[in-house]
Amino acid sequence: MPTSDASKSSAARLEIREATLQDVDAISRLVERVYPDMPPYPRDMLRAQVSCYPEGHLIALLNGEVVGYCASIRLPGERALVPHTWKEATGGGYGTTHDDAGDYLYGYEVCVDPALRRYRVGQRFYRARRRLCRSQRLRGIVIVGRIPNYRRRSKHVSSPEEYVQAVISKRFRDPVLNFQLRQGYELIGVLPGYLPLDKESMGYGVQLIWRNPDFDDRVGPAVIERRNLIDRVRVASVQYRQRRIREFDEFRKFVHYFVDTTADYGADFVLFPELFTLQLLSIENEELPPHVSIERLTNYETKLKELFHELSLKFNINIIGGSTPSLRDGTVHNVSHVFLRDGRIVSQDKIHPTPNERYWWNIVGGQTASLIDTDCGPIGVLICYDCEFPELVRHLVNQGINILFVPFLTDERQSYCRVRYCAQARAVENQIYVAMSGSCGNLPNVHNNDIHYAQSCILTPCDFPFARDGIAADTTPNSEMVAIADLSLRALREARQRGTVRNLMDRRHDLYGIQWYGR
Repeated sequence: MPTSDASKSSAARLEIREATLQDVDAISRLVERVYPDMPPYPRDMLRAQVSCYPEGHLIALLNGEVVGYCASIRLPGERALVPHTWKEATGGGYGTTHDDAGDYLYGYEVCVDPALRRYRVGQRFYRARRRLCRSQRLRGIVIVGRIPNYRRRSKHVSSPEEYVQAVISKRFRDPVLNFQLRQGYELIGVLPGYLPLDKESMGYGVQLIWRNPDFDDRVGPAVIERRNLIDRVRVASVQYRQRRIREFDEFRKFVHYFVDTTADYGADFVLFPELFTLQLLSIENEELPPHVSIERLTNYETKLKELFHELSLKFNINIIGGSTPSLRDGTVHNVSHVFLRDGRIVSQDKIHPTPNERYWWNIVGGQTASLIDTDCGPIGVLICYDCEFPELVRHLVNQGINILFVPFLTDERQSYCRVRYCAQARAVENQIYVAMSGSCGNLPNVHNNDIHYAQSCILTPCDFPFARDGIAADTTPNSEMVAIADLSLRALREARQRGTVRNLMDRRHDLYGIQWYGR
């Protein structure tokens, strides 16, 4: 029997809940529908927003489909109440300016599917923001709203300020500003150049405030206690010795040993070196041209993935499987496969092949650098040379990573020092942990990989909560061994918010930023 529209409506279910990283694709599609004439949020930016302050990022679901998105962060009054731009307030849209100690909720996005206005989703979001503001004992909510009718009306007024007053006095109507005024917001002022891409508003934004009637100066804002925040993460880095092997099962035994051992030590992550799988070329003990040998190694990729996937599940440990060559569409990529203990497999290409990799092995660089969501929080993986490009790490940090894993392959001390010093710099300037894993030993008959130099380590920022000299654990150079360290995510968060220096908090978003042109 056909179902009437009325019965369909009565069966509809609308809910508001916190957004998760799994919602990012659906949010991206929603934003494209809502703002067809503006560039959509890149997915990496949405991942960052959701990661930085989960309580402030909400979605509306109608029968399980994302139909609305609301984004908010906490800011101190000295940032929220003064003139600013959208880029300055939100860290270029990544939400990285969020301050756990901020006394105002700052709303920077509400968008609703145009076909669902009758469900009053925007009103539900505004109510949810007020509940959050009250529950975290904040002074109020600051927003900077669009004025989409201003361009059309600009010929009839002398300034945007006059237009806003005309809307307040009900001489003009503006769908956004009228709605916000009905929600109890008061005018602070008009901000020029707030969002230059907003052509309808001619770049202007209207700064508004809702004051929390329950705020008590004697008590002050609540300090955020992260729900389900894992504090201690144990990381193991394997310094792997290269030597000739006679069959794949021999390689399997070596890998099994290190995974088994590090799991017995309670490690949450174990990291292997870049291209340590080149050891498999020694099975045939045949001297091959470099480009032929690397393509032959790609034949092992499926077996390697099966091996690491099985071990991650068996030993309940997240494995960063170093890297291995991968043949795709006729080109070879240097790829790190990450095997999560819930069964997922995530891959990260090396973005910058070295000159030798390009010349000898014809390796082609990847296009994306994205965070990897794990049961211990978001992480990133950059292979060796990629760590020497600060922009890549900052792009990952903007997305919300706490730990960066760097599998590397170096043949002598100078090469190693380039990677090591850059990794330490990335830890300091981004206030993250960086784990490095390299190979030692020799592989005769394997061109461009016959000798190795490594001192694997686990690095920290340089501040009082962390290890002396910024080194949580390291290894003896060129000896097969494992470095293990416990890393505190709580200490990392504390250093970012209230450390001696605050590299992330103190960035000048009005002067510079990272813009990702890739996919």
